[in-house]
Amino acid sequence: MLDLLLQYGLFLAKIVTVVIALLFIILTIANVGDRRRHHDEDGEIEVMRLNERFEHFANTLRMTVLDKSTLKAYFKNEKEKSKQAAKEDAKKTVDDIKKRVYVINFNGDIRASATENLRQEITAILSIVDKDKDEVVVNLESPGGMVHGYGLASSQLARLREHHIPLTICVDKVAASGGYMMACLADKIIAAPFAIIGSIGVVAQIPNFHRLLEKWDIDFEVLTAGEYKRTMTVMGENTEAGRQKFIAELEDTHTLFKEFVKEYRPNLDIQQVATGEHWYGKRAVDLGLVDTLMTSDEYLLTASKTADIFAVRFVHKQNFMQKMGVAATLSADNLLVKWWDRLSQTPRF
Repeated sequence: MLDLLLQYGLFLAKIVTVVIALLFIILTIANVGDRRRHHDEDGEIEVMRLNERFEHFANTLRMTVLDKSTLKAYFKNEKEKSKQAAKEDAKKTVDDIKKRVYVINFNGDIRASATENLRQEITAILSIVDKDKDEVVVNLESPGGMVHGYGLASSQLARLREHHIPLTICVDKVAASGGYMMACLADKIIAAPFAIIGSIGVVAQIPNFHRLLEKWDIDFEVLTAGEYKRTMTVMGENTEAGRQKFIAELEDTHTLFKEFVKEYRPNLDIQQVATGEHWYGKRAVDLGLVDTLMTSDEYLLTASKTADIFAVRFVHKQNFMQKMGVAATLSADNLLVKWWDRLSQTPRF
């Protein structure tokens, strides 16, 4: 009887495993389709006033650490200040309105998928921003990725520069390669002391299975029209001429990258920093890759003393299945990231 129950339990476990696997595949496929349709779907801009959030956190702490009499006196004083501020606001003209800081978060993956949201957020900000007074802050985190993806993301930030809107980019963790391509557009780059900065270089990795196929007498033909339509292949035989052409294309891309960075950071010694290396924040300041060492939290908290801070975010509308698909894909992405992190040579403390 015990053996029968054990076998039945193992059978149920197998069924559950198969069902979960199938559900994961279905949701992932649905999410891929959803991503492709995003540009056609409706979304909306969400705005949060960060000054109120900062004040809420501070008041929560005050109510815990201050005694009742001190707390009562504090809130009474704040109430009087609020009344006085309201009277002064009533007398203000348009020119007297406080500076506004608009905050955008960009978390980049290899495809720069967040560019679509960035486009919508910048469009919304440009419709209201005062170029003579306001500022845009981008909290940027990206290790880089596809050239065309980050080229477009950089072009979105260039829209702010073209409208002469002060742009500050904060890097708390990493802005490398395509990430730094975006960061160099800022009027001011701020980085945490150990943020990874730079990596102005280009890389391509291509596996080739030609010899394996040849060993098993499998032919794989690549037919092209145009001398350089296909320089390197995964399955076919790569030639030295094709390899040299591919390298030349990489070098040309690197040259364009260097010219782009030099245009927006003219004081950089581009030959020194465009070697594909990366540097931590402290070293990046010395090289001119970064202007100031500071976390984004400190920068925004300081700015909130004299300006109104608004976090701006474009959000796509999603149904339940789409949300589940996103959750499933994020879980898979996290597993891949953990696996790669174990294999990679990333420095660790």
